[in-house]
Amino acid sequence: MRHVLLTAAMLLASPAVAQTAPPNEGPISCTQPVAATDTAKSIQQRYGGEAVVQDLPGAEGETYKGLVLFPRAMDRRIEIAFIEDKRATVSGLTLRDTAKTSRWSVAGVSIGASLAAVQSANGKPFVVAGFGWDYGGYVTDFKNGALGRMQPGGCSITIRFGTSKDTPRALSGDGVKVASDNPVLLKLAPVVTAIGVNFAAK
Repeated sequence: MRHVLLTAAMLLASPAVAQTAPPNEGPISCTQPVAATDTAKSIQQRYGGEAVVQDLPGAEGETYKGLVLFPRAMDRRIEIAFIEDKRATVSGLTLRDTAKTSRWSVAGVSIGASLAAVQSANGKPFVVAGFGWDYGGYVTDFKNGALGRMQPGGCSITIRFGTSKDTPRALSGDGVKVASDNPVLLKLAPVVTAIGVNFAAK
């Protein structure tokens, strides 16, 4: 009888456990799988061994200490940055094309998305920085489209495009800005290689 009661209790408890399990794929919001109120400690408590401290790529070749979710599953990998490297206040998270695809999405956009897909999610054309330098391929202006507005919960989005093709001079270099519906850019057919979710500074 004791065994039967214990089994029944476990079955009753299992749905609750499933409901509180942290997400491991799907849409990313301003609060899931990481929130602005999180710390490295709180994230590691939720994800256990699937949240590890690593050196992450920063601007202009620099690196910084951050937290990586699912470090062994490249299509689930999320890089988490913290303010001033202290891992006490989350500043944002990034998806990269480590697997050329991702099981996560942000505002309907995922790694590998085309110009047309991002333009559809934004609701209008946007502007992309010239390729071939440290900040090349980033969307510099969403033109007040949906992706450029503050998202529900108070975070913002950054998107970067990349290409493995030879880039025309007209689309290359610092200071170059190209509309997403530009025929030359469309012919190049870049895809999304990085997506950032950024929390407002406190």
